[in-house]
Amino acid sequence: MTATLTDYAVVNPATGETVKTYPPISDDDLRAAIERADRAHREWSRRPVAERAAIVRRIGELHAERQQQLGEIIVREMGKPISSSVGEVEFCNAIYGYYADNAEKLTADEPIELLGGEGKALVRRSSLGVLLGIMPWNYPYYQVARFAAPNLLVGNTILLKHAPQCPESAEAIEQLFRDAGVPEGVYTNIRATNEQVAEIIIPHPRVMGVSLTGSERAGSAVAEVAGRHLKKVVLELGGSDPFILLSTDDLDATVEAAVGARLENTGQACNAAKRFIVMEDLYGPFVEKFTAALSAVEPGDPASPDTTIGPLSSSVATERLVDQVRRAVDKGARIVTGGENDGNFFSTTVMTDIGPDNPARREEFFGPVAQVYKVSSEEEAVQLANDTPFGLGSYVMTTDEEQAMRVADQIEAGMVFINAVGAEGAELPFGGVKRSGFGRELGRFGADEFVNKKLIRIV
Repeated sequence: MTATLTDYAVVNPATGETVKTYPPISDDDLRAAIERADRAHREWSRRPVAERAAIVRRIGELHAERQQQLGEIIVREMGKPISSSVGEVEFCNAIYGYYADNAEKLTADEPIELLGGEGKALVRRSSLGVLLGIMPWNYPYYQVARFAAPNLLVGNTILLKHAPQCPESAEAIEQLFRDAGVPEGVYTNIRATNEQVAEIIIPHPRVMGVSLTGSERAGSAVAEVAGRHLKKVVLELGGSDPFILLSTDDLDATVEAAVGARLENTGQACNAAKRFIVMEDLYGPFVEKFTAALSAVEPGDPASPDTTIGPLSSSVATERLVDQVRRAVDKGARIVTGGENDGNFFSTTVMTDIGPDNPARREEFFGPVAQVYKVSSEEEAVQLANDTPFGLGSYVMTTDEEQAMRVADQIEAGMVFINAVGAEGAELPFGGVKRSGFGRELGRFGADEFVNKKLIRIV
């Protein structure tokens, strides 16, 4: 039997083989898991923050110790090349380490300077309780780390619904947490259905908030149910990030950065550069060099350490990207190179001549497809960059520092990287605006989403 994207199953996208299927959780077991998480919160939240931090640190250390084993799991689950898979696990260690290192500072009381009256005032942060995390397939470990590390640190407990195509990595994460000393009920992997999320988990009075990373459709559905039940939500959704090239004193280096920005995770990253907006004096040379560099990267066996990009994550993902490229071409876009697939292996692709009415201008392309646009001014570049329903990240390349800051101020996005690609860090907040969602993960802001900021006024 062929597994679908709503079944919990490991389906190797490189071969199409269904490796293993997993049963969903029953309604009774799910309700019991919620109750265990609630009971666990009462004890976990009362532990000294230093104790919680020590366990969070150990979680990171175990990621590092098991990086090869963990990496191999997601090679078969979603086709990520092994070098990238191991790199993702290494980054998780940095995230857990950051929150452990900064535990006392992130949870410390915040004094408030009074405008009048006697006494003092402060804000004390405390946990909310049981949280639901709904995670995507494209970064199976990193996405969990962004959510779990700060929330375990502040004392929340977690129910984790991973993507149906990542059940093996989800189990490996839960086992790792247990081995690190996380008490029973503090972190629980649940193979829940969408119906159980909407009808049992979010409405449950013990569940205090939801964090989702995924599609616009999933975000809208979860936010609607959460709003109905007055539950806090953090959403990290899609992106169609612009890469704006205004000037450069080293075009080859800029092209290298552009290739890296597009091909991260085989182009399946929400914050990958997808639209390349280039000043007209650089457009011709950029397209020539960019096309040559992108074409030189061919999809290969994700288990090989020499592979840069692997297959797309599933047959459904491939069908969607093939359809998007076809519709873009039907509306006048030109394929400079690529645009073909062999099973789930999709060739690196460059598209130009994408007119204002082309649907490609406002869609997210999840795969190694780059759109290149020509502009004649800084103002036009900014206007085009903002002409999207998304607002996650962005990249600005220029030799003019004043221009860089001027453009950064005008871009409608949650993140702007100037003359840098791959510069994310555990200490840097991650999130977007518009239809890319709301709320922040990572850094100090990630530890502040699901806490009660309680005012204490003392006279």
